[in-house]
Amino acid sequence: MTPARTVTSKADFSGIYTAPDPRAYFAALAPLEYQVPAHALPVVRAEIDAAGRDPRARTVLDLCCSYGTNAALLRTSVGLGALAARYTNPALAELSPGALAAADAAFFRVREDRPDVRVLGLDASAPAVRYASRAGLLDRGFAEDLERADPSPGLAAALPEVGTVVCTGGVGYVGPPTFTRLLAHLPSDVRVVAFVLRVFDYDEITGVLDAHGLATHRLPGTVRQRRFVDAAEQAAAIADVRSRGLDPTGKESAGWFHADCYISRPRP
Repeated sequence: MTPARTVTSKADFSGIYTAPDPRAYFAALAPLEYQVPAHALPVVRAEIDAAGRDPRARTVLDLCCSYGTNAALLRTSVGLGALAARYTNPALAELSPGALAAADAAFFRVREDRPDVRVLGLDASAPAVRYASRAGLLDRGFAEDLERADPSPGLAAALPEVGTVVCTGGVGYVGPPTFTRLLAHLPSDVRVVAFVLRVFDYDEITGVLDAHGLATHRLPGTVRQRRFVDAAEQAAAIADVRSRGLDPTGKESAGWFHADCYISRPRP
């Protein structure tokens, strides 16, 4: 995901989202034990399964999809650790981005275990969306910034097919404008699963979802997102969560970004 607006409490990783392939992304995040997509996987799969068996119910929009990590986890037997090991493997370091995408397409094809799940990807980073599409992880990819503009005709036409929207870390990069523009085209019974860092307030987005007829609840507890880059990033995060009236003890004070999980479903 490429920042659509300034994020002051987090280190600047913007460069890893615009590289031509995922190697820089995982080289930066794997040492920090980035893990929220793995925590999100069982929650998202449960929502997809609860939504029903028709094709629309099993079509996911991955908001801030980056290089297709969520799609890989949702559609194949490959875990997050295996992805990190693959993209930090020195044996793949000399491959061109095109050769790596071709190798990835073959790699994921033989490991697909949920062919019934379709994933549409949306991200402001054209290189990331392009790679995820070439690697066969996205059924369709859209490189668009909905913080600044309405969906393209192609994206607008695809959104009514979506049963579940997934966002595992994009809030703070995208906000109410993106959700407002998406919901103008999404079906009324869409479900939204969002993992939101505790440094960010989700209330404005919840209000947008509520106006669309979706009731939002937060799951108990939190999950780790990644370790902090340095003491300055940690101090900023602690200040942010305290400013929201939250206690950083055992979470941000222990060296980790933590995320809440919010699930929005149609009101009965």
